[in-house]
Amino acid sequence: MAERSFKAEVAHLRLGAGQTFTGEGILAITKALLENGVGYVGGYQGAPISHLMDVLADAEELLSELGVRFEANANEAAAAAMLAASVHYPIRGAVTFKGSVGVNVASDALANLASSGVNGGALIIVGEDYGEGSSIMQERSHAFAMKSQFWLLDPRPNLPCITKAVKDGFELSEASNTPVMLMVRIRSCHVTGSFETRDNRRPALTVREALSNPQSDFARVVLPPMSYAHEQDKIHNRWPAAERFIRDNRLNEIFGPAEAPVGLIVQGGMYNSVIRALQRLGMADIYGNSAVPLYVLNVTYPLVSSEFLEFCAGKEQVLVIEEGQPEFIEQQLSTYLYRAQVPVRLRGKDIFPMAGEYTGQVMLDSIGRFLREAAPGLLPAMVRAPNEERPPIPDLSKTVPIRPPGFCTGCPERPIFAAMKLVQKETGKLQISADIGCHLFAALPPFEIGGATMGYGLGPAANAAFDGGGERRPVAVIGDGGFWHNGLSSSFTNMAFNKSDGVAVIVDNYYSAATGGQDIMSSRADNPSKATKNPISKALKGIGINWVREVNRTYDVGRMRDVLREALTTDEPGPKVIVASSECMLNRQRREKPLMAQAIKDGRRVEAPRFGVDEDVCTGDHACIRLSGCPSLSLKKLDDPLRDDPVASIDQSCVGCGNCGEVADAAVLCPSFYRADVVHNPTPSEARRANVRARVIGWLQARRDARRLNFEVPA
Repeated sequence: MAERSFKAEVAHLRLGAGQTFTGEGILAITKALLENGVGYVGGYQGAPISHLMDVLADAEELLSELGVRFEANANEAAAAAMLAASVHYPIRGAVTFKGSVGVNVASDALANLASSGVNGGALIIVGEDYGEGSSIMQERSHAFAMKSQFWLLDPRPNLPCITKAVKDGFELSEASNTPVMLMVRIRSCHVTGSFETRDNRRPALTVREALSNPQSDFARVVLPPMSYAHEQDKIHNRWPAAERFIRDNRLNEIFGPAEAPVGLIVQGGMYNSVIRALQRLGMADIYGNSAVPLYVLNVTYPLVSSEFLEFCAGKEQVLVIEEGQPEFIEQQLSTYLYRAQVPVRLRGKDIFPMAGEYTGQVMLDSIGRFLREAAPGLLPAMVRAPNEERPPIPDLSKTVPIRPPGFCTGCPERPIFAAMKLVQKETGKLQISADIGCHLFAALPPFEIGGATMGYGLGPAANAAFDGGGERRPVAVIGDGGFWHNGLSSSFTNMAFNKSDGVAVIVDNYYSAATGGQDIMSSRADNPSKATKNPISKALKGIGINWVREVNRTYDVGRMRDVLREALTTDEPGPKVIVASSECMLNRQRREKPLMAQAIKDGRRVEAPRFGVDEDVCTGDHACIRLSGCPSLSLKKLDDPLRDDPVASIDQSCVGCGNCGEVADAAVLCPSFYRADVVHNPTPSEARRANVRARVIGWLQARRDARRLNFEVPA
């Protein structure tokens, strides 16, 4: 169950010629693929293009009508390998995945694809999320494009430009027999707007038709001596063809006056931020008309030297606006100027910061500095009152608490780490490696467990160096999404082959939860187009791992603790694997809340568990919080003057998972937790009993209050 459904929006993908499409960037990309005769589409979900895969999945009926093959791939490498269909056949294909990490996973297939070249247009849609909005290491896909000679598009972030980039990408790929990467940043994926649509096109050659007439060309196999010929073909044929296409079709754009002493060279994806900065400096209007010449690189690789040198003609200084590091574009443009002996001063990272996201303020400060230094006469006079100085930006780090990411309320992974923390009290600190996924939050307080992560599905492999028969066994934690992505082949086969003595905990929450809640092989849901309900334990035993324990309710902290203790102390040789299963609470709430709300609305009886803390019993020790960390568990100050310490309190965001009570019981903390079942639409007899109870309790409370001593001094 994905976190968002696009069933309603998919209807807009059927719009025809002359109609207007309005919606998000990811829907616009899908529509553009259909308009340009794509023959097959694949990919792996992951921010910021998770929803693009969800759109494609919801549009499978329309794709089938057009003869388009769609595959939700097991990982990015499998997605990239799909593009092999465009090597021998004139079929347009597209795959999508998250930026630099997806490219890293897919690098083997992509490098072979770039070497062999393609007959059909091959498009890799990369969701780039460099900057503070990213959940990954800070790298750019640009380096891979340069390494393997992919052409890299970075369109201006509006729907007409994004959809045009899809069309240009296919045509550029076909014109140069080279795969093309289309980079869409977070803002591009989720920008909203409109564009005039065209009719959807069936592919000129479908994959089904190609299968009826197989073709092959041994010259495209990446082996010597063909691989040497591939390199020569890139340099002497494909690259010049790409440059001609880019220039002849004006894929890059120039805005602003024809003559000026300065100019700005902008990555297409940064265009909106640049225009906004120029507006604030009085150098552009609300329609984007700039008083400074702009050379917008909708194609950031390859760069066209003749086009760039023409833009520089007559200018004294130009500024390269290139987000991220190293400064690939700036270095290449510097080379062009040097070789052409053009006396234009090139500015870039001497003005802009070398690393970090180019926020609105960074853009404003840097462009403003450049214009003040290079062309002060261009800037309009800024009238400012004598006492109207810019206020200093306050340091909020002392007053605003840090808000690190953490587990959702009721997350079934929290009790796993509570149990692990209890075991570590007995064994001492353990060597624990983690993996990509929600469970990585356990590295933060209150658990502070694990922390090292080397890639999706590589958690157990990251512990291989420690698996040498030490005093304590190393422990690895991996999610079910990571297990099916790469873990089974790279981590667990490695453990089985090397007769590892380590422990691995597979957190099975039924979904690829961290990427948006999509189904995977071991999901419990019925999925008409995907094979689900394949137990992880069965796959483990299939590769020769025999010590496998299943915990089918992770909220049972006592059971989790005992199984972990057994895994760490058993004398049985070989890998020890625990499959800890409970449904992702976020997905469960997405499914159950609408059903519950409808049942209550229909007048049916609904019982919802809630947990609380008895203030009279709670001692204020707060060990429950240190072993749970649930967002619904907080502190409350009592009015009792004899109780200085705040007591634990559970707020209304509680989803009734019971973890706090389980932790309290397993850790022998205190009996202050209680469960109360809230009954909606009670039966008449339940309502009568509740009324009697309330009256009796009210009478007892009044009698108690009447007997209390009153120390108030009369007025």
